[in-house]
Amino acid sequence: MPNAVHQAAIFLPMLVIVALTFVAFVRMAAARGAAVKGGHDPAYYRAHLGTPEPEPTVAAVRHYGNLFELPTVFYAGCLTAFVLSAVTGWMLVFAWGYAAARLVQSAVHMTYNNPSHRGLGFVLGVVCVLALWVDLALAIIARA
Repeated sequence: MPNAVHQAAIFLPMLVIVALTFVAFVRMAAARGAAVKGGHDPAYYRAHLGTPEPEPTVAAVRHYGNLFELPTVFYAGCLTAFVLSAVTGWMLVFAWGYAAARLVQSAVHMTYNNPSHRGLGFVLGVVCVLALWVDLALAIIARA
C-alpha cells in the first residue's frame, strides 16, 4: 500500500530538520559573536587553541554538531523510502515523530539544558528513526 500516501510527504519532516539545522547555525554564530564581544580571544577560532569558549557557546556549537549525527541516518531513511516509493503512513508517523522529538530536544538543549529532559527527547527520536528503518527494511525485504 505504499502509493496510498503521497510519496513526497516524507520531505516535510526532513525540511523541519533542515530548518532546525540552519537555526542552530545562526544560534552558534550569534553565541560566538557574543563571546568575542564579551572578551573571548577571537584568535581562538583559528585553531581552537587557548582559553576554551564560554559554556553557552560550547552548548551552541555542540548542538549544531549534533545535527550532523543521528539526523544523517534519518535523512538516509527518508530518501531511501522515497526512491523506492515505499513511503507509508507509518513511515510518516515515525518521521514526524523524529522531527517533533528533535525539536523538543533542541529546545531543551538551547534553553535550560536539563540532561534528563533532553535525553527523553533524544531517546524518543532514536526510537522513531529505528522504527522508520525497521518499516523500511520490511518493505525492502518484501520486494526482494
